[in-house]
Amino acid sequence: MPYPEIMIHGMRQELAQLGIEETKTPESVKEAVENTDGTVMVVVNSVCGCAAGGVRPGIAMALQNSEAKPDKAITVFAGADIDATDVARDYFTGYQPSSPSIGFLKNGELVKMFERRDLEGRHPMMIAQALIDTFNEVCTKSEAANN
Repeated sequence: MPYPEIMIHGMRQELAQLGIEETKTPESVKEAVENTDGTVMVVVNSVCGCAAGGVRPGIAMALQNSEAKPDKAITVFAGADIDATDVARDYFTGYQPSSPSIGFLKNGELVKMFERRDLEGRHPMMIAQALIDTFNEVCTKSEAANN
């Protein structure tokens, strides 16, 4: 049984306010991943303390402090968007389901994965720096920025 929306609404909003698209259905996840040229950051959001204390604040810091960014960023909520979360995790080939987690897909292929064990207990600044490093490594840079 999914979490009641009233319980998780604020947790969803933390990422939505950053411009991360909520993908609540399998179709919306597939649409985002399969129809984005470049890099998609897929955030599996969660009710756990490590999501609240580290992951969501770390994502916010990374997005606010990095010139390089994913071409698209989407989120599913584990325990609420159950079917959408399953589809998102299908793209995380070779990794067991975990939440929270953050996967980076480039043209539909997984290029970087942060599992719960990579995030849990980390300070938001540590998570932000790891994400900024990943943005710089895997995110598409525009031609204008390279000239």
